[in-house]
Amino acid sequence: MKQQQKQQQATPRRPERTSPGSVEDFGDVIDVEQAEAALVEHYPRLVRLAYLVLPPGQSRGRRVLSAHGVVQRALPRQRSSTRGLGLPAQRTGADAAIDPGYAFVRLRVLRSALAGGRTRRWLPLPPLLPQVWGLRLFPRSGGADELALDQALSALSGPGRAAFVLRDLERLSAPETRRVLEAAGVAHPREALDEAERATTPAGSRDRSLLESAEFDPCALQARPTDLIRRRQHGRAVLAAGAAVLVCGALLGLPGEGWGPDGAAAPPYAQNAAAEAALNPGKLTVTSAAAWKSAARQDFSAWPARGDRVHDRALLRRALAVWARPGAGVQVSATPGTPAGPAAGPAQLLFAGVVNHAVVVLFHDGLRVVRYAEAADGEGQSDGTGAALDFARTDGAAAASASALVVSRTQGNVRYLTAPWVKSARLVDLVKPEAVDQPVAVGAGGVTDPVPTAQPTAQCTTWPALRMGGRLLTDLGELIPARLTYGSPRKPGDVTTPKARTAWARTACQLAVVRGQGVRSVNSWEFARQPLPGGAGTAAWLCTRAETWRGPGSRTMAQIQTPAPGGQPYAPGTVAARAEGGTSCGPRAPRVLAGVLWKAADKRWWLLAAGSSQVSSVTATGGVPGQVTGRLLAVPAKAGQRAELTGRLANGRRIEALR
Repeated sequence: MKQQQKQQQATPRRPERTSPGSVEDFGDVIDVEQAEAALVEHYPRLVRLAYLVLPPGQSRGRRVLSAHGVVQRALPRQRSSTRGLGLPAQRTGADAAIDPGYAFVRLRVLRSALAGGRTRRWLPLPPLLPQVWGLRLFPRSGGADELALDQALSALSGPGRAAFVLRDLERLSAPETRRVLEAAGVAHPREALDEAERATTPAGSRDRSLLESAEFDPCALQARPTDLIRRRQHGRAVLAAGAAVLVCGALLGLPGEGWGPDGAAAPPYAQNAAAEAALNPGKLTVTSAAAWKSAARQDFSAWPARGDRVHDRALLRRALAVWARPGAGVQVSATPGTPAGPAAGPAQLLFAGVVNHAVVVLFHDGLRVVRYAEAADGEGQSDGTGAALDFARTDGAAAASASALVVSRTQGNVRYLTAPWVKSARLVDLVKPEAVDQPVAVGAGGVTDPVPTAQPTAQCTTWPALRMGGRLLTDLGELIPARLTYGSPRKPGDVTTPKARTAWARTACQLAVVRGQGVRSVNSWEFARQPLPGGAGTAAWLCTRAETWRGPGSRTMAQIQTPAPGGQPYAPGTVAARAEGGTSCGPRAPRVLAGVLWKAADKRWWLLAAGSSQVSSVTATGGVPGQVTGRLLAVPAKAGQRAELTGRLANGRRIEALR
């Protein structure tokens, strides 16, 4: 029963049509019970309609809650007349008129969504229901077509979106759509229809599967916490804050600047000369637009300052002050091993501008990139809750690892600020190496169009990456995208050859385990190829190593990629071993030994092991004994048996298997 309910939520069915003459049977009045029955039965579809029509300016999470609120408030308080509501005309056969109760509720939802979801404009309060505390809810992200369709809908006016949705989701004819828009209070329904008709949509966007995909389903949601650590700290900080208010209350009333110029920053605590210089916008380092062409190193220090707010001294002072002393309401995050303290002196300005309804400032202090963000409409600035501060290490960055920075992140999409030497960007799906790369527009200020990010799921069907000047980058949830390479650990190369792209197609989904770990680069290396017993083909052994900016904390993974089953040429490989830290598969120790139990097509089990070229012999002890001269081992085994693997290098030294 639960599974059935989930399926109904995932694919909302269209309201059933009634028999001929049903409009007259219902009369001109809709009872509250009839409206409630229609709302409950078709709730997922009504919420989807509201979500699509609501203004796109707010975040996806807010739009989800607004859509549910619009539908839940659509239930009338008393019996209502249907006269003049634009209900569909009577039809016959398979095209019988849609349920009047559903059409009545749909019209109320449409009116509220066109009004922006506000029912009490004279009260500057959020709707009482629904509210979710401690969680961020947002729909699952779709593919490139869904992203393109969402951008096309965002470019339409409210009536244009309503016309588009009524026509393509509700399958109403043009006259029916016009009547519903008129009943919803749209002043110029014909112009709205024409605007919807002119919308630039991707190929296949008229197919129902796009508008009814998970991208636009506010009932099939992902949940993430807001900020667990800060919420825990708030409870402990209440008593201290109360005492601070009593002590400082009188001081805040004294003449002076107060906190205004510093925005969400905490009160000053020192008069150190270097700290004061770091707070002065006039002392920020600003590199010229052409400096990178003659710079000794192409890194972040060669980036020019870009954005439409680079001369906004009030904004820059606010950002610097919050960086130096973030207030209790500021959301602070840092990649592992990155200090979140103030700058030692004046920093370099990389960007200041408005991106996706947020004001963003990017700084670089030689060791870190710092991102400050606040709401573009000023929401939350009075109490400091609308600001965010992110830190990421960049020490030792060079051209290969200084090609892009995340300037804005929304649910499912990310926009990058590219290096001045990046001339083009192309979107790559790692899981589909044969697909044609898609161009990504880069604006005059170096900011890219929205690019989809990977959404790790049980069934990994896509993993987006960006190719910039031959280098392949992917978002791992941090300010700096990680560079992907292929080849020997001491001399890795770009992922350009068919062999390299195929290897990454079967490895990409394993990147989910290193998200948020401060990863600088990930290299995949094929260290051996092994004929499988019984003539089952040849397996490739790969070692994938993620290096971090801080040095320690690297992650190493060995996997075996057996011949892919029919119809799945890029099926993920099987992970044989994982390790954290160490030097295996890295430039200091480009060698590895790994093993795995493998089940053949004839149901027989084998212990397979392989080592890199330096391994001269392999020995298995324990549940599956065996020994071989050379670096490839295949020994009959039984399900569940365990073995200890060791090897000898050509110089006689012992090597342990990766585990």
